[in-house]
Amino acid sequence: MSIEAVNVRNQFRGRIREIITGPVVSEVEVETPMGIVTSVITTRSIRDLNLTVGSEVVALVKSTEVALAVL
Repeated sequence: MSIEAVNVRNQFRGRIREIITGPVVSEVEVETPMGIVTSVITTRSIRDLNLTVGSEVVALVKSTEVALAVL
C-alpha cells in the first residue's frame, strides 16, 4: 500500500521497533530499509492508531517532522 497524495520519495515503509511512551508525547522508532526513522507524536495518537512494537507503518517525512500511517 502506498499513500498516493504524498510524494513517494517521502514515504518509508517499515515496522515499529520501539515506543518510548511519555505522558503527552512519545517517540516511535521505525525500522525501514533505509535505516531507523524516529517520530515524535502524541501519546493519544499512539493509542488511537493502536500502534505497538511490530506494527507495519509508513513513515511520511515532511521537512523536520515524521508522520505515521497505519497499513
